[in-house]
Amino acid sequence: MASMRRDDPVQRSGRGVGRATRPDRRAVAFGGLAATCAAVLAGPAVAQARVERAPSEAGMTALPFVVGGRVVQDATGLTYQWPGVYFEAAFTGGSVFFRVGAGDQILHLLVDGRQVGELVQPDAGLYRITGLERAAHRVRIEVVSEHQAAPARFGGFALDPDGVAGTVPRRTRRIEFIGDSHTVGYGAALDRRDCTTEEVWASTDNSLAFGPLTARRYQADYQINAISGRGMVRNYAGAALPTLPLAYPHALLDGATPYDATDWAPQVVVVDLGTNDFSTPLAAGEPWASREALRTDFEATYVRFVQMLRARHGGAFLILLTPPSAEDEIAVSVGRVAERLKAAGEQRLAVLSTGPLAFTACDWHPSRRDHEQIAGVLAAFLDARPQVWSGAGG
Repeated sequence: MASMRRDDPVQRSGRGVGRATRPDRRAVAFGGLAATCAAVLAGPAVAQARVERAPSEAGMTALPFVVGGRVVQDATGLTYQWPGVYFEAAFTGGSVFFRVGAGDQILHLLVDGRQVGELVQPDAGLYRITGLERAAHRVRIEVVSEHQAAPARFGGFALDPDGVAGTVPRRTRRIEFIGDSHTVGYGAALDRRDCTTEEVWASTDNSLAFGPLTARRYQADYQINAISGRGMVRNYAGAALPTLPLAYPHALLDGATPYDATDWAPQVVVVDLGTNDFSTPLAAGEPWASREALRTDFEATYVRFVQMLRARHGGAFLILLTPPSAEDEIAVSVGRVAERLKAAGEQRLAVLSTGPLAFTACDWHPSRRDHEQIAGVLAAFLDARPQVWSGAGG
């Protein structure tokens, strides 16, 4: 990954089942319903905000910004493919520009914490958020979609000549979420189980998932390192794709671009895996002769994965989530993983059950209410252990 110098306009924050089929192109939603509804909820400083294509770059100056999530930087912008990436900047002025690169993605546009627009598979080019009260503002762009098929691009923020750059305060809390479609927020915006491929893509919204919900509660920076359909040792229905532990070391989903984690030190890491390993029966030709052999491999690999996380993240507190499964198969196996790790000396680790879930979102995935419940389970645990944010014992 390219280094990010102090004089670069970009600063990093220091901080189940899926279908990767590309949907048909949709229209860009700016200046329309999404923006209008958000403006009604917004305060007076952003009430008249609108999003539009920008006609010219003349006179603009680059606006420094911070990044959350895994990205690869080059001379013209940022490339990313893991979900949950976000970009933030601060400025004083009545408008702000940003450049979108290639890639099928859904972007939520927020000013001062309020959503003022949404771009759905936007054309590459320059955009502007305008109509703001001339005052100090904070702009945030969240990538809420999943795009396994190919990476996406972002080209940064800029200001008019009369705009003044500000500074985004650094957050002191950092939390990482590792998982599958549950962590991605697959289909979470639709409260029905039968969805088309296009509806799944359009309704996958990481901002509704338990990870960002939890991070917002603690005003924490976060990473979402999750891929729909992937497991610890076995993907959904035995799909021949890299499992999550094999994909995890990479900045992109190409299995080739290493991720430089030297500036990312989370105090809490949450792992939610196992659904794809166990939710479908073994088929002929898979490498496990029996369900017991699959469980044995799952547990041994999970132990090694947690040990790798411990080596990478030092004193982070590790939370292993257990979602519902037939005969509590995931909970039993993850419990054994925790026992083995603790017997080997691991102390900063806990196993938490998500509790029963309704699974009423697309393809029997967690609903918005389910995600709120999981975030509540995490919050109850973390609220009782505020010391984890300082690296003290849990």
